[in-house]
Amino acid sequence: MLRGDRDRRASQPQLLKVIVLFLSFERPAAPEMRLSAAESDRFDSILRSTPGLARALIHTPEITTDPYIKREPSPLLVAQLYFAEIEGLEAAAARAAPLQALASANDLPGLIGAEATQQAMLARIYSVPGAHRSMMSACTYLVAYEGRAEQPGVWLAHYLDHHVPLMTRLPAVREVEVYTRLDWCGFLPWRRVDHIQRNKVVFDDAAALTAALNSPVRHDMRADFAGFPPFFGRTAHHAFRTRTVVETAGFRRE
Repeated sequence: MLRGDRDRRASQPQLLKVIVLFLSFERPAAPEMRLSAAESDRFDSILRSTPGLARALIHTPEITTDPYIKREPSPLLVAQLYFAEIEGLEAAAARAAPLQALASANDLPGLIGAEATQQAMLARIYSVPGAHRSMMSACTYLVAYEGRAEQPGVWLAHYLDHHVPLMTRLPAVREVEVYTRLDWCGFLPWRRVDHIQRNKVVFDDAAALTAALNSPVRHDMRADFAGFPPFFGRTAHHAFRTRTVVETAGFRRE
C-alpha cells in the first residue's frame, strides 16, 4: 500500500470490527404481513437464549422519503446478530444451537413459507460525533449491494476511502457500519446469499432519517456514487424501525 493510501485509511473514523449474521424474511406477495406480538416475543426469547451473542437487532419496515430511490416493499423482518469472534457465530449456527428454533413451525408459524436468507459478514463499525451508547429503538437505513464489482478490491477501497467519510457527516447520524463478505461454517436451514457488501446508517426516528436523506451531504454521497468503480447488479435500500433485543455491557459502539 502506498503511503498516501495508508494516511487516508488511518484518517478514517473506524472504531472496531466484529462479525454480523443477517437473517432476512420476506413475503413479496404479502409485504404488509407482520409477526404477531406473541411470535415477536418468541423470536426475542430465542435470540436471548443464544450464547455468545453480543448484540441483536430486529428491523421491521418503516416509511421514509428518499429523493433518489423509489420505495420498494421491505422484508417483513431482518435480524442482525453481532458476535465478537467468528467462533461465536459458528457456535450459534451449529446443528443443535438455539437459533435453529427460528425455523420451527411450532415456534414461529408466521415465518413458515417466507423467503428466508442468511449471510455472515465482517462489520466495520465507525465512530460518529452524535453516537449514542445505547439505542433501544431507532430508525435504520439498510443498503445491500447484491451484485458484483468488476474489481472487488478496487470497488471496496473506493467505498471505504470516499463514501464512508460522507456517511459519518450525515446530520444527526447515530451509527455507521459497513459489512463485507466472509466464509463461515453453519447449519441454519435458510438459503445463503453472497452480497458483495451492505451498510447501514442509524437515526433517532424516521423524521431524522428523512431529513438526512434530503440533506446536502446526501447529495454529495449521490455524486460520489456516480463515480464508483464498475458494479453490476441490484442495490436494495430499505428503511426500518429498529429495536434492540440483546446488548451486552462489553459491546462498544462509540
